[in-house]
Amino acid sequence: MGYGHQRAAYPLRGMAEEEIITVGATAFVSDSERKLWQRMTGAYEFFSRTKGLPVFGPYLFSILDSMLKIPSFYPMRNLSNTTFQVNLLESLVDKGLCSGMLEITSTKNIPIITSFYASAIAADRKGCNKVYCIICDADINRVWVSKNPWESRVEYFAPCGKAAQRLRAYGVPDERIHLTGFPLPVELLGDETLDVLKRNLARRLSRLDPRGRFRARHGKNVAFFLGQDAGAPTGEEMLTITYAVGGAGAQKEIGRRIANSLRDKIQAGEIRLNLVAGTRVEVKEYFDAVKADIAPDGDGIQIIHSESLHEFFDLFNHALHETDLLWTKPSELSFYCALGIPIIMSPTIGSQEKFNKKWLREIRGGIKQENPDYANHWLNDLLNRGTLAEAAWDGFLKARKLGTFKIRQVLANGFLEKAADPVMR
Repeated sequence: MGYGHQRAAYPLRGMAEEEIITVGATAFVSDSERKLWQRMTGAYEFFSRTKGLPVFGPYLFSILDSMLKIPSFYPMRNLSNTTFQVNLLESLVDKGLCSGMLEITSTKNIPIITSFYASAIAADRKGCNKVYCIICDADINRVWVSKNPWESRVEYFAPCGKAAQRLRAYGVPDERIHLTGFPLPVELLGDETLDVLKRNLARRLSRLDPRGRFRARHGKNVAFFLGQDAGAPTGEEMLTITYAVGGAGAQKEIGRRIANSLRDKIQAGEIRLNLVAGTRVEVKEYFDAVKADIAPDGDGIQIIHSESLHEFFDLFNHALHETDLLWTKPSELSFYCALGIPIIMSPTIGSQEKFNKKWLREIRGGIKQENPDYANHWLNDLLNRGTLAEAAWDGFLKARKLGTFKIRQVLANGFLEKAADPVMR
């Protein structure tokens, strides 16, 4: 699976009976199932990378996009009728898709939590009693819900209200929808009072508001939630920008363009740039060349990479403690605006990312990127106006932050307690 599905499961790893199971990649997977997954993921990654190619790229990508397309939200209507994608998925499950995962899980009568629709549908068709599915985007395709939703027993963890509304339109009853929020890393949250998140955000606001414009407008509000001195100048002037590519390695070229534009400030020690290569060696090598060109001897550019997925997630989460600005396509990382990190949105890849982008803009937690070649100009304007600080604050106020804790609550109690506080949720 892509980073989005695995990133959603990773904060819950401490609850696992043994370990996180990656469907299609366990010792129990048959050769036929492994080949099926390889064909599917290979095709997805190929079409994801074609969008930026000249002439035929947009056409090739449109093939993938048509398969993942999400219908317009309005007018509100019943969308529970089955689709080609739903029928195709059930056919693939009947041919053995997810059978390796089911061979492991069916031996124990414990809940299954999955962050991918195929494994949820497969477990439900197998007759597993408790199946929970984490929604990884602000809106979803009909394929996330079984052909006959009123007969299914899958329960869903929705990251936002839009996703919950869409599940209802697809025929999922309210009692099987839990509006939890996206599961964020506990190491970036702290306890349920969000002590670590608040401490990081207080320091971040001071760096995102060099001229005090944001503090003049929102200082009392910030003091109420974060403490009297939160957002005040601390003398920490270096800004840290983290640029992250997706699991398919698309858009790595934007990282080079950002680095080139910010070259002078990186070399002067005014900006630190994290280039997130994920687990892909070829992306790391590409970013290594960028670092060698611009900051070969210093720490002005850091490459975040590991061939181990879980180690990569740990490195990435550690970097976010000091990150002031997260630049990425609007993937599942859109929900990380809840940490009080403003999102600069690179171009979307796929229908679900268009809806993530729309959601981010509605809550004002994300800003569409301007030309990366002139990032040194327009980022400076956003900083001086306090716009990035406002985006950080809006993401913190409006996005759900307690998803990891809420999911644990549902598993422990069987239901979700409604949050009385519209911010601490």
